[in-house]
Amino acid sequence: MQRDELRDHLDRLLEAARFHDYCPNGLQVEGRADVQRIVCGVSASQALLDAAVAAGADAILVHHGWFWKSEDGRVVGHRKRRLATLLAHDISLFAYHLPLDAHPQLGNNAQLAKLLGWTIDGRFADQEIGFLGRCAAATAADLASALARALDREPFLAGDGGRKLGRLAWCSGGAQDYFEQAIAAGADCFVSGEISEHNVHVARETGVPYIAAGHHASERYGVQALAAHLGEQFAVDCRFVDIDNPI
Repeated sequence: MQRDELRDHLDRLLEAARFHDYCPNGLQVEGRADVQRIVCGVSASQALLDAAVAAGADAILVHHGWFWKSEDGRVVGHRKRRLATLLAHDISLFAYHLPLDAHPQLGNNAQLAKLLGWTIDGRFADQEIGFLGRCAAATAADLASALARALDREPFLAGDGGRKLGRLAWCSGGAQDYFEQAIAAGADCFVSGEISEHNVHVARETGVPYIAAGHHASERYGVQALAAHLGEQFAVDCRFVDIDNPI
């Protein structure tokens, strides 16, 4: 397929234009026009770029790309090395941040629910990034154990592990700021990737437990689902490379 065909398909599928994000979504670095092999991963790290070069990839597709609003915009040091790798090998970089969190079927939150067997019955938070639903676990501690088994990562549980679960709220990655919105939406427990110091106090004081399952661990599944979709839709070679990150 053609690079621009891939860009247009992904932009439409993920509704990239409707999101107000912290980075540009879509094609971030332009490579060769013809795309036959795509390497997918969570973050556009040097290790993933090197894996893509070794695999003979024409394009890289990630959840965490480059050019974040809070970053230093100078292309020096490790940023120069990353960009030089892509340019030297004429590889395109595609990145979809919030659009890949929010997609109702292929997104990180939808895929996390699929993996854990959670039902989805609503949304919350800005741009409907957060998901609401139900799970089979009886208590927050049971849910933390289920996450540990599914993600192969021991989560951090703040608050009352014995809290009986009815309504569950979750948002993958660094969604600490959505905790109080989850509580306002009626959640008995909130699951995210990361947790901040103040969240622990809120969990203790409100009685709503917070489970931090790992930023990377909770966001491995959306890009894999997207890769599978592209492989089926366009018969291109899409392979996921997991560059492990303990956070």
